Amino acid sequence: MRTTSRLALTGIATVAALTLAACGGNGDGSDSTAGGGDGKTLKLALNQNEEHPSFTALEAFGEELSEATDGRWDIEVYPNATLGAQDETIQLVSDGGVELSIVSAPQLENLNDDFVVFSLPTVFTDVEGQMAVINDPEVVGDVYASLEESQNFSVIGGITQGARSFYVKDGPIETPADMEGKKIRVQESPVFIAMMEALGASPTPMAFGEVYTGLQSGVIDGAENNEVSYFSQKHFEVAPYFSYTRHLVGADFLIANTGVLDEMSEEDRAAFDEAWQNTADYHTELWGEATEEAIAEATAGGATFSEVDADAFTEALSPLIDEFVTTDTQRALYDAIKAATE
Repeated sequence: MRTTSRLALTGIATVAALTLAACGGNGDGSDSTAGGGDGKTLKLALNQNEEHPSFTALEAFGEELSEATDGRWDIEVYPNATLGAQDETIQLVSDGGVELSIVSAPQLENLNDDFVVFSLPTVFTDVEGQMAVINDPEVVGDVYASLEESQNFSVIGGITQGARSFYVKDGPIETPADMEGKKIRVQESPVFIAMMEALGASPTPMAFGEVYTGLQSGVIDGAENNEVSYFSQKHFEVAPYFSYTRHLVGADFLIANTGVLDEMSEEDRAAFDEAWQNTADYHTELWGEATEEAIAEATAGGATFSEVDADAFTEALSPLIDEFVTTDTQRALYDAIKAATE
């Protein structure tokens, strides 16, 4: 492992014990305490490739977990969407066929529209503010637990996707007027679709793994994402104009099968939660480093990074807050996030 020193061994070990206990314990908690249980390798689905910081952080998480528990608990990360697209892995976690998955906020929004708050523009202005909130149970605990009964999984916490911006094939974007009529790939989410419509673009839902060929073939004119994914997925090769709209700071979430978690002892669960926080912190460090590297490498490969009229984009997108924050629970979550990040 290349960077495990930044992950607290205790935390990771705990995570491991916890996770494995959840999946391999006997259900009464007697084998899930320290030193007990047969152990199990937990499958973790990821749609990013092996060069992505999420893969690096999660691999380190699994290695530390195995080391701290003498190999009793382990995590095997399946990158490149080999276990399916995110909507498919959500179902697999719900059914128990896969124990863990990293999924985006819009995927969870499809199951509980309170998650829409995490995907709205201007909710978070930077990664630091976002990370201070999305692993704070005082702010997000209720919404994270909201899918346990209906979907049989828990949201453990979040990691950043960084600030998202637009990239296109045929020239830099400077103002919302430059978006007019462009076919832009979006996640299958009402918020993302509404964002494109507010900017005059044509939203085109598409699986993440299909974006490169979609750009290459002209099915889409552009997409929106962070610099890391832009580079790691080689989208800069077919859409070389990256414009810094920074319209939202995205998040990915770790979900875990509830049955697995229920099999954990109280101590294992506490350790699991602590370990996840260590992993999230480590991922944030990796993210900053990877972002700088991605910009340099994509630029060397022919990409152009440019600034935009940020005020014009904010003005065009700000009405989405009132359009989508419509219930008392959504408003309470939105207000709590804003209060915690101010």
